[in-house]
Amino acid sequence: MEKFRTQSIHLLENYGFSNFWAVITQSVVTLVAILIVAWFVDKLATYVMRRTIPKLVGHTATQWDDIFMENMVFAKFAHFLPGLLLLYLHNIIASEAIRWLIQTLISTYFIIVLVLFLNAVLNALEQLYIHVKGTEIAIKIYIQLAKVILYSLGAVAIISIFANKNFIDILTGLGAMITILLIVYKDMIMGFVAGIQLSANKMLFVGDWIASPKDGADGTVIDIGLTTVKVQNWDRTITTIPTYKLTSESFTNWRGMELSGGRRIKRHVSIDIESVHFLSEQEIETFKKIRLIAEYIEEKIKTINEVNTNETEYFNQIRLTNIGTFRKYVENYLRESGFVNLDMMFVVRQLQPTEKGIPIEIYMFSKVKEFVTYEQIQADIFDHILAIVPTFNLRVFQEPSGHNFSKYGKSEQN
Repeated sequence: MEKFRTQSIHLLENYGFSNFWAVITQSVVTLVAILIVAWFVDKLATYVMRRTIPKLVGHTATQWDDIFMENMVFAKFAHFLPGLLLLYLHNIIASEAIRWLIQTLISTYFIIVLVLFLNAVLNALEQLYIHVKGTEIAIKIYIQLAKVILYSLGAVAIISIFANKNFIDILTGLGAMITILLIVYKDMIMGFVAGIQLSANKMLFVGDWIASPKDGADGTVIDIGLTTVKVQNWDRTITTIPTYKLTSESFTNWRGMELSGGRRIKRHVSIDIESVHFLSEQEIETFKKIRLIAEYIEEKIKTINEVNTNETEYFNQIRLTNIGTFRKYVENYLRESGFVNLDMMFVVRQLQPTEKGIPIEIYMFSKVKEFVTYEQIQADIFDHILAIVPTFNLRVFQEPSGHNFSKYGKSEQN
């Protein structure tokens, strides 16, 4: 290299160049020639990688090489070749100042290429892990943290090159800036810690349906990042929640319901207390014709007759009530409907009476968990219940409205 350098300078001097201009001219021309060759080598290496590697990968049965190719890991690796060429040929340049500058730029180039190469490797590893393990573990959080560390170290390495300082000395000097770094990376650090808690405790996975009313989120988790969790709401909007908030504040995760055998229905109808009464003989005969409670009526009448044999006083006898019969009808209707998962809790119960009547509550689990169908089933159930209530000579409690007072006023006038 030194011999070529000397001969090229002497040749220029023989053509009338002074030593200064001979060095400058040789350096510039050589640098341009080297850059052209390096650019050509880079294009050639990239072309070979993009053309040859897919053919090699296509003949393998493994999946990892396909993923590495998709993330351009091999193409990124090809960019090392022009850097190596520049590193080898830069000694031909006569000017020491330009050689120093080229050495500095080559070192910086290698760091940038290395960072981009490792970044592509991390992307490939994330995709490969998801392919093998699925999205159950939020590995993206760890990948993002690794990228933050990678870019930070890359930046420190470039600074150490231009400052002509040792890399370790620069890192040691950063110890004095730790407070500032903690402030700058506060959300990242908190998000990373929260991400570890979410994944380690299996609190949240991609695909979970969560509800966080404080943050206006009610939908499916589509991404768990280092600093944010993205939720696609049912109206297709996207809500972004800081990751650390999901460990410091409460939210509802419906995954347990989706993994279980059913989705809970817990709803009640309030019955007007004044409409509750014992069944008359005529009502009993009428209710015997209702298939869902005919057997129940027969058994209860038989039991009541046996108990009341020795009771002559009317108020000492036990009797059927319309609200109890109605409750049994609702229970049998739901059993026969096919909506209920009978392997899970199922009860039709009477709650504490209030100033708004007697609540008859349905507590059950629907076999269907899909949102739209679930809501349709729930509506069908209560459509039927509300319509059948008058059959049992009961009234659904409803607070009076202007329409009720209007009707009352007209009846008074008449």
